[in-house]
This record gives sequence, structure tokens and C-alpha cells, in this order.
Amino acid sequence: MGKIILEFDSVEEQDDVRAALDGYKWKLAMWDLDQLLRGTTKHGASMLDKSKEAAEEEFAVAEKIRNEIRNILNDYNLNLDD
Repeated sequence: MGKIILEFDSVEEQDDVRAALDGYKWKLAMWDLDQLLRGTTKHGASMLDKSKEAAEEEFAVAEKIRNEIRNILNDYNLNLDD
């Protein structure tokens, strides 16, 4: 396996350092959000109460948001499935 070295030269780049180090956490957070929405779009579970079935409006909103997340990630050349 190769080695990757990230170098940041100043305190002003502190936000860039944190973003670089937290990239995997962001992916996991997006995955969790996608799975929450998937629970509604694929299995009909309400996001508000898992023991209830989602209303048609909730299903439509979950599907729309899930598609928009995928489109945004695609625009950045990112993929949750990798």
C-alpha cells in the first residue's frame, strides 16, 4: 500500500487539515442519512416513527432528498457505494 503525506504550513490552514482528516466521517454521516431515507423509500418505514408506515408525502420527500443527495455527490465525483 502506498503512503500519502498531507502537509499544511500554517495555523490559517487548520480548517483544511480538519476537513482532510474528517473526510471519512463525512462519508459515514452521508451514508447514515442515505440509509435513513432508504428505510422510507425501500421499506416504507416512517423516518419519524420506525414502527409506523410512511405517509405518501413522506415517501415522496424521502425519495426526492435521496435523489438530490446522489446528484450532489455525483457532481463532486463522489459515490457512497465505493
